[in-house]
Amino acid sequence: MNDDSLRDAPTAPPVQPGLPAGRSVVLVGIMGAGKTSIGRRLAVRLGLPFRDADLEIEQAAGCSIAEIFARFGEPAFREGEKKVIKRLLAGEPIVLAAGGGAYMDAETRAAIRAGAVSVWLRSTLPVLLRRVAHRTHRPLLNADDPETVLRRLMALRHPIYAEADIAVDCGDETPETTTEMVLRALREHRPPRRMPVALAQRGYDVIVGEGLLARSGSLLGPVLPQRRAVVVTDEHVAGLHAPALAAGLAEAGFETGEPIVVPPGETTKSAEVYLRLAGELLDRRVERRTAVIALGGGVVGDLAGFAAATVLRGLPFVQIPTTLLAQVDSSVGGKTGINTRQGKNLLGAFHQPQAVLADVGVLATLPARELRAGYAEIAKAGLIGDAPFFGWCEAHAAALLAGDAAIQAEAVWRACAFKARVVGDDEREEKPNDGRALLNLGHTFAHAVEAECGYGQVLHGEAVAVGLGLAVRLSARLGHCDAALAARVEAHMDACGLPATMGHLNRRLSARQLVAHMARDKKVRDGKLAFVLVRGIGQAFTSSDVPPEAVLATLRESGCVD
Repeated sequence: MNDDSLRDAPTAPPVQPGLPAGRSVVLVGIMGAGKTSIGRRLAVRLGLPFRDADLEIEQAAGCSIAEIFARFGEPAFREGEKKVIKRLLAGEPIVLAAGGGAYMDAETRAAIRAGAVSVWLRSTLPVLLRRVAHRTHRPLLNADDPETVLRRLMALRHPIYAEADIAVDCGDETPETTTEMVLRALREHRPPRRMPVALAQRGYDVIVGEGLLARSGSLLGPVLPQRRAVVVTDEHVAGLHAPALAAGLAEAGFETGEPIVVPPGETTKSAEVYLRLAGELLDRRVERRTAVIALGGGVVGDLAGFAAATVLRGLPFVQIPTTLLAQVDSSVGGKTGINTRQGKNLLGAFHQPQAVLADVGVLATLPARELRAGYAEIAKAGLIGDAPFFGWCEAHAAALLAGDAAIQAEAVWRACAFKARVVGDDEREEKPNDGRALLNLGHTFAHAVEAECGYGQVLHGEAVAVGLGLAVRLSARLGHCDAALAARVEAHMDACGLPATMGHLNRRLSARQLVAHMARDKKVRDGKLAFVLVRGIGQAFTSSDVPPEAVLATLRESGCVD
């Protein structure tokens, strides 16, 4: 493929492949990949101006790139290149062919991410060698024989090029064929949605979409301080999703080694497993810049997050939740911890992740029971503070639980958006009345049920479903809302195949024993247990003025004994 002019380029009418309004297209790749040749054709097809970064630099400097290298050195060239690309991207949308080394600069990559769709034209070494065989104007090629130079550049740059939004493999096909391939990739490109979690000291993104495991390296490369990480997962998830994650990380140059695999289930959140995990991290000689990546459900996220918070007094941490419940709840907000015999999550730390990758495609592998359990946390978001969302849930729950991927993605997005707002306003649960504590709707009851039944015997989401009904029924008993609201919530849980009352758990549970568990809950303040109650759908509030007799009566009404 030659960097020729447009005299032989197709003259088809411009087509727009669904690019976001106002965004440019930037082509990146090793010298010889065809950025200029393809860029010119692509610009015609898109109806956009074409710019070549190298030519723009030469025009600005009044001399060739080879002369810039010879007179001022590569660092000066790179600094000028960075300024030129920022200037070009600050204007109207264009198709830009970036120099081979331009994308290696972190500031330039950030500017491209902010204003353009980046396309990596990926070629093999034999193809590149044929294309650069007679080029003498490239300073980097003159330093050694072309094959040695290209091998070195590919090893250095390909992991960074992998951060591009799209990769198109280019071989010996014609320029027109490659252009069609790029256009097709642009049409099919569906960028993931990003939900910022804005915190006082540092924020991060919750990224929601399909195929994120395969793109994990490109998504995490910009936010992690080191391209070395340790993946923690469980025995169920390891076979399903760890290979895809490993491949995605490796493409961007991450070194991960074998994942650390822990047993599945709530009992894994123990001091014993935590100490084994911490020991293995230390055995691998992790550094303070080495990330811990949690691949799994809430148990793995809580356990790995607590290890990340404490090993070397804090390691970078990433959540890649693989269950619906973890995607919409436990992965967002930075709460980590393990259980003790006294109760759930009583040892833990606030340790915010660097990013959350919610790959909704993995939900197709979830058992139906796990999917239903996760749905309880979605409905909870609407009950707390988003009445229209709860109505949406009532209308779409059946489709979500039947596996409708689009509905699942929308539910994850809306639930995460709600939690991000709450966490951003009250990161460490320091507002006892109207902040993050509201996210505990139903959880005081749920944690007591889990402790009494034995961790893992009742899924967390199932316990939350019962807890939601109990919280609304307690609210009605105390006169805060109509009793019909409790019936509505219980009916919805039941319609979703979730336990709606204590009686639906098919266990003989003591009301007094459950209240005893609640007395050891983290939410006890000054000896009083705080409950999250509701005045209506989307109108949650906290109260420490709940008579124990009302709690006991509510539990008995729901099916408890004693």
